[in-house]
Amino acid sequence: MSADLRPSGPFRYGDRVQLTGPKGRLHTVTLREGGELHTHHGVLRHENIVDQPDGSVVTNSGGHEYLALRPLLRDFVMSMPRGAAIVYPKDAAQILTAADIFPGATVVEAGVGSGALSLWLLRAIGDAGRLLSFERREEFSQVAEANVETFLGHYPAAWQVVVGDLVEQLPQVVEPGSVDRVVLDMLAPWECIDAVAEALTPGGVVLCYIATATQLSRVAEYIRGTGLFTESEATETMVRGWHVEGLSVRPDHRMVAHTGFLLTARRLAPGAVPPDVRKRALKKPTYADEDVEQWTPGAVGDRQITDKNLRKRVRDAQRAAEGARRAAGESTGDAVN
Repeated sequence: MSADLRPSGPFRYGDRVQLTGPKGRLHTVTLREGGELHTHHGVLRHENIVDQPDGSVVTNSGGHEYLALRPLLRDFVMSMPRGAAIVYPKDAAQILTAADIFPGATVVEAGVGSGALSLWLLRAIGDAGRLLSFERREEFSQVAEANVETFLGHYPAAWQVVVGDLVEQLPQVVEPGSVDRVVLDMLAPWECIDAVAEALTPGGVVLCYIATATQLSRVAEYIRGTGLFTESEATETMVRGWHVEGLSVRPDHRMVAHTGFLLTARRLAPGAVPPDVRKRALKKPTYADEDVEQWTPGAVGDRQITDKNLRKRVRDAQRAAEGARRAAGESTGDAVN
């Protein structure tokens, strides 16, 4: 990324700004000409923020001070327009580690949701990598693309969004054995494991992000049954903040507990049989046909969003992306002149 697109320097119209006001209340706004932030504490004009350095304190009409900062990526994903539920920062950090996402990697992601995980993956693979994101719903892909462009200020060349089913589309987009990492964030990831196994290079990692224990059991059993992967590993991440003020040091009263499970496995070389499997023949699955019904997306619970609400979120995300494009264009023009 060129220096003029770095998220630093004086604020410009089109920038997204996080304002911390009285009593620590947060407001996230996109700076625009003639724009104003109205609260019961007064009015803060956007023009008073423009040209101020990041980390400045600005005052509204009521004399109240606001700390102005560009949102970190973790801040942005928590406040951006959503088409589908997001992968929370605590899980995104673990995904990058557990899946071993590295600069220059070819990564497949499904589904794209609102683009939160896509942003973390794009940052990790860098300009030399390639991210292929599959999403079944076009509206979700539109929200995700707008969110990514809003945060980055441009559409990344390393990213390709494919609208459609991964099982059908993946063989048409990548060569067999050419993908380094696969991240599956969907209700029924076991439906994609065979296609993923074909696409992954030997030693490549598949990671499934799943919400419930029944889903975890089903995908683990399916991966084990293929005989194409190492034994899977499952974890969950819980984050507890701490209050630290003088000698008052204690855990926060609230914590971010369970959001999802991470299950990882690595692709074996063709024909390879791990020693532990050689010692013991693969056991029959510990579930019957009637149990499988309890693992279907409908039984697990697929929370729906109304079409009207989704169209509004698409408009909000695209409006933010337009502001980011304008800010990036102004920054590039300043650099040229």
